[in-house]
Amino acid sequence: MNLPQNRTRLFEVLAGLLATQLIVFGLGFYMLHEPVRIAESQTQILHTQLDDAMTLYAQNCSVCHGLSGEGIGATPALNNPALQTMAYDDLTKTIARGRFNTAMPAWSREDGGALSDYQISELVGLVQSGDWNETRDRVVNLGLAPLVPFTTEPDPALLAEVANLPDGATLQTAVTLFAANCVACHGADGLGTGIAPALNDLLVREKTADELTRTVTFGSAGTLMAGWSNVLTPEEINALVTLVQRWDEVPAGILPAPNVPIATTEESIALGGQLFSQNCSRCHGPEGQGTQRAPALNVKAFLTDTGDLAIQQIVTNGVPGTAMPVWGDRMTEAEIQAIVGFIRQWEANAPEVAVPAKGGGGGPPWMRNNNTTATTSNSTTQQSTGQGTQSGTGQGQGQGQGQSQQTTTAWWQTFDWSILLLIFGVLSISFTLIFMGFESLQRRPKTKPPEK
Repeated sequence: MNLPQNRTRLFEVLAGLLATQLIVFGLGFYMLHEPVRIAESQTQILHTQLDDAMTLYAQNCSVCHGLSGEGIGATPALNNPALQTMAYDDLTKTIARGRFNTAMPAWSREDGGALSDYQISELVGLVQSGDWNETRDRVVNLGLAPLVPFTTEPDPALLAEVANLPDGATLQTAVTLFAANCVACHGADGLGTGIAPALNDLLVREKTADELTRTVTFGSAGTLMAGWSNVLTPEEINALVTLVQRWDEVPAGILPAPNVPIATTEESIALGGQLFSQNCSRCHGPEGQGTQRAPALNVKAFLTDTGDLAIQQIVTNGVPGTAMPVWGDRMTEAEIQAIVGFIRQWEANAPEVAVPAKGGGGGPPWMRNNNTTATTSNSTTQQSTGQGTQSGTGQGQGQGQGQSQQTTTAWWQTFDWSILLLIFGVLSISFTLIFMGFESLQRRPKTKPPEK
């Protein structure tokens, strides 16, 4: 074997060794990096599932369990540390099948519900590992916050008058219990809300004491009315039944509607500012200071004396006999709530006396040009973070679009370099084998054809 052949053979051996080392190094690097990659993948999958679960919670669960899983009335709280350690199968079964004799319905599609097995597993993950503060923000941004008064305080003067009625002490106890436990669903003075019927009603008073006691104790199947036997004593339940039967004797206004603030987030306030600028500023001024056409909103007297629910009602229904139009047929409930939240944030620095802005005679855009009405409505709808409705059966239904922020990452930060090493090693071996085969063909002795 001559010197050139020896050099060629040495090159082939070194190339093969180098390729083998690259493969070994690539496999080793991949094995060392694999646990980290698996952990990162699991974290990313969990983040995606929790993100989906927060939207599912807002659309289906918040109407009963509250903004951030705190529970409403007798509906249990979900932001409970005990549930985080509860068995996965037990939570799955509760959500999928519901709970007998309670307001908790079955959510599995197999049992007539609206959720798939995968969606139920996402909700279980939210209960066990979710961030309830982020969940609250998602509910608010989708416009699905349950606007119900959780508690209220009885009017002291009227409560004192109740003592003069027959068995007045029992009625006083019942009014206090109702204010603490029942007003969340059944409303001020028991006149009902969007999620529960009125109890201060003639038809309800006509029911027997046994019927009412059974309903309060065990709840009402297929409704939000849960059983209160684990919260109230039999004596307290009897007192509430007495109140329901004798509500016509109780002075009106004894349980006033509390000032329930509308929940806000940075996103909802930003949306409210955009909508106010587009639809309200020409009449009420760019900073809410008022104009010759409409009164000031950014003033201490208005913001102190007017609650959020009252402002929402004014915006929704307008003010008859004034230039304030009805906005309920132009905006979604979520958009109106965003405007109310934007107005409310002025209160901390609101002036005692407002200085009206000049102008304001042009009116809002929808009054100036009919052709721009649809455009304005469409643009505000597109800017909305969501819209939704709530049903009184315990299955809140909504639709919305959240505002998400996408971050870009350089490709070399996510690229798996071990795969590149493996590919380079395999290609090196392949070229080496091809080169060796080509050399062997060249070294093969040529045979002469047989002579004839």
